[in-house]
Amino acid sequence: MEGIHPRILHQPDPDHPGWWTWDLPDDLCFHDSIGKMLVRAEGEGRARCRMFPEGRHGNLGGMVHGGAILTFIDTAMFAGGRLAGISDLSNAVTLDLNAQFIAPAVPGKPLDVTVELLRETRRLAFMRGIVEQEGEARVAWSGCMRKGSAPR
Repeated sequence: MEGIHPRILHQPDPDHPGWWTWDLPDDLCFHDSIGKMLVRAEGEGRARCRMFPEGRHGNLGGMVHGGAILTFIDTAMFAGGRLAGISDLSNAVTLDLNAQFIAPAVPGKPLDVTVELLRETRRLAFMRGIVEQEGEARVAWSGCMRKGSAPR
């Protein structure tokens, strides 16, 4: 797929039919804090991303830390946004991310983020979605990204 950063390993995941990997081959970036992440397109303008929260993603209350969920959403805006059809996010930056926490999520069960592309302009992409665990909404979110140019 064109427009994916060359360091991202994007291939079918043999353990999860229908899902693709979205991994970096090393742990030199903050992206690795999420752990294993999978992605799949779900029709025009839509995608889904999945992480597998572990104890290290938790807070003192035994729930998935809000910061871990926000990191996951931010990463899903790139990965899911690309699969939803955004032309190129390889040098994009997040301009805005709003989240409404609805219910807690627990470690040990997959966490999904739906990504819906609302509008794309020459320089901006507007998205929204829901974070779900076991089919129930945990967080509602919306965000905007500025598509970038080559790094300086």
